[in-house]
Amino acid sequence: MLDVNNLMVFFENALALNDFSMQVREGEIIGVIGSNSAGKTTLMNALSGLIIDMRIKEKRKGGERITLYGSIVYEGLDITEFPPSARVKKGIVLSRERHPVFPESSVAENLKIAGYLRKRSEVREVMEYVYTLFPALVELRRKKAGFLSGGEQQMLAIGMALVVRPRLLLLDEPLLGLSPMMQKALVNAIVSLNKESGITVVLSEQFARPVLPIIDRGYVLENGMLTLSGTGAELMDNPEIKAAYFGI
Repeated sequence: MLDVNNLMVFFENALALNDFSMQVREGEIIGVIGSNSAGKTTLMNALSGLIIDMRIKEKRKGGERITLYGSIVYEGLDITEFPPSARVKKGIVLSRERHPVFPESSVAENLKIAGYLRKRSEVREVMEYVYTLFPALVELRRKKAGFLSGGEQQMLAIGMALVVRPRLLLLDEPLLGLSPMMQKALVNAIVSLNKESGITVVLSEQFARPVLPIIDRGYVLENGMLTLSGTGAELMDNPEIKAAYFGI
């Protein structure tokens, strides 16, 4: 479904991703594990096309130069230079870190805004699915998103991504800043949407412990470089992963 081949991303002379390759098969949950500044968000921005928008904006204002090498191939098509809008039309949707919601709009309004390109009937149908996936949002439908907790905003952000009807859902650090209980609820929801809707998921995360049991395969990033890869079970049993992420 998705092949990333020898991807390199430079911000001026700083190397953010170094010769990174990965493969995503349809129906999988893929994890990209790494600490802060490992290159996870850069990778997600490259997959979603946000890096293309960033490069254009930086060039216009005379800011830092952003350079990409390598290729991103989606269902046989090279999309390395596709903007985010073109990728969304092909079913690639990113839910970014830090809960990017519209704080002055209600939960229901946020979901409707996300589906502005879809038919009303489609939006209503997916909204009902979102409420089934995240029951906590049902009673919060009329509440302004800015007053939600971090976990509730993360649920809403993922719900907004689902309204777009993705085939490949990119989740950038979905567990960041959440309590262990909320992390568990969100992980269960990710598994449910993958199994029930057949949505392929790529998630980046620094909290490896709750993620490794649910992923089909994982890639470990350090300083922009791929250092380890394997199934979730293989990474769980790896002494280096245990030492770095589990404190064992």
